Formats: sequence, C-alpha cells, structure tokens
Amino acid sequence: MNTSPSPRIAVVGCGYWGSNHARTLAELGALCAVADRHEERAATLAARHGVKTVSIENILTDDDIDGLVLALPPQYHADMAIAALEAGKHVLVEKPIALSVADARRVVDAASKRPDLAAMTGHVLRFHPAFEALESLVSAGELGTVRYIHSHRVGLGKFHAENDALWDIAPHDLSLILALTGEKPVSVRGVGSAMLNRLSDFAHLHLQFPGGVRSHVFTSRLNPYRERKLTVIGSKAMAVFDDVAPWNEKLAVYHHKLWEDDNGWQSEMVDPAYVDIPDGMPLTRECTHFIDCIRDATAPRTPVTDGLSVIEILSEGTVRHD
Repeated sequence: MNTSPSPRIAVVGCGYWGSNHARTLAELGALCAVADRHEERAATLAARHGVKTVSIENILTDDDIDGLVLALPPQYHADMAIAALEAGKHVLVEKPIALSVADARRVVDAASKRPDLAAMTGHVLRFHPAFEALESLVSAGELGTVRYIHSHRVGLGKFHAENDALWDIAPHDLSLILALTGEKPVSVRGVGSAMLNRLSDFAHLHLQFPGGVRSHVFTSRLNPYRERKLTVIGSKAMAVFDDVAPWNEKLAVYHHKLWEDDNGWQSEMVDPAYVDIPDGMPLTRECTHFIDCIRDATAPRTPVTDGLSVIEILSEGTVRHD
C-alpha cells in the first residue's frame, strides 16, 4: 500500500458532476479547493467539504494545487485543459474533452509536451467493476471471437443547450467499445433525430472495425424508460453488462447453443450465469486511479488520446441528421 502523501486536487466546475467529484476526492483525502464562475455555488461546496475556493483565473497559479478535475460545460474543456497542462498541473477532463476534433487534438498535443503530467479523460464506466470483469472475459477468450457489440443508453431528461444526445450520452459506450475492440473503426455512420429543438434527442451510430467486429450505439434522452446495457456477442457465448440491474446481476453470460443441421440453423436458450462482481463505486475507482497516476508517475488507463478517439467517432457520426 502506497503511504505517500496524497496529491492536492482541485475541482473546477461545481455543478452536478463536479459536486460528485468533489465529494469523492474529499472522501479520499485529496480535495484541496473548488472553483466555479458562480461564486456562491463554489462557496457552498467548499464549506461542505472544508476546503478553500479559488477563482478560475487564479487556480492555475496556485502552488498548493497539484492537479485539476475539469467538470465544466464541454465547450470550455479544451482551453482549460491546455492551460492547466501548460501551468504544470495534472488534469482529469470530463467527457467529452472537447466539441471538435481540432480542439481535442490540441489537448492531446499539449499533453504530449508534458509527459511528466497525468492527462486523463473522465470515462468513468471504464472503472466499473462489471465492465472490468467483462474486459477480462473477452481477453481470456471466454466469449470466443467477438462478432458484434451493441449498446442502448436511453432515458428521459438532461436536455443540454450545447450538445445533443449523441455527444452527451454516447461517449460512455464508445469508450467501452473502443476498449473491448482495441482499435478504431474504419467506418462510422450516424443518424440523429430532433424532436424538441435543433439538437438530436435520439441518435444511432453504426461502426465497423478492421478486425471484423461490428457495433451499434443507440442513445436517447426522450425515452419513457431507463436502460443502460452493453451487449457483446461472441462465437462461444454472449455477455450483457446491465448497469440498471441489481449489483449481483450486472454482468450476465449466456451460453446459448447454436448449431446447424439438415433443417438449417437451430438454437436453444439457457439461463444466464451471473458473474460475481467486487464492490466499488466507479467514480471512486476513477479518482483513486487519477491520484495514483499523479503520485506514482504512471500513465492513466484512459488518457486524453482515448478522449480524442471518441470525439473523432462522434464528429464523423453527426454528418447525417434527420
């Protein structure tokens, strides 16, 4: 167990997700400050956790701060991340790290000039114990050759003014799909539908990977029920990561039987086998990983290059709009 002092981390952006980061970092003994354009909101959060407030203008020059978590409206992420790196601060940038490929590349370029700093994308579901178990199953060949991956992330609400359902919701699943395939897609086709205003409330992405895997992502913020499912179809078995299911049913493996005889392809369904998942909150695990990367000078599991890969897919997938 590493007994070195925890790095001192500030949260920039005290909205819903920034507040979650602040609470988690405080529990880990790493939160030292918060900042927000809304001074009252920052003051309330700082008082709750017994830390100081720092203006956004001064936070980059504060020598008491080792790293920043950026949980801002996404249009501000790129410039702030670059400024933080240039100021010598480690940085965890919430998704999406930018709203254009050009800006995401600027973040990656800034990180490449400071290899001594941790530059991490906030792809929190990569740290979910159920997804980590799914990764292990795929790596061990338990599912056979992966043929298809599809995700459904739908629900009601959170209508952002700057980004649509694709940009707001799909980064979660795209980060998981890219981790499972280990490669970038060679083909991306997207369709969005706007019901309430000019921004898409529904979005479909279809991906094809060089290794032969195909995938689709369906996102919606105008749906009557909540669903968070990632399904992996392999040649030997199928697995479902269901983040809405009870903890002991979050990862199910199906060994359905398929065979071909004189009458064509036949199938037999079997009950799922649920995988034991260790306890652990994804955000806590993500923040702990960021702390470890700073303290041990190790590369993050979700570097900003991962964030760029997701932005590239989102940008290509938003070409078509219904």
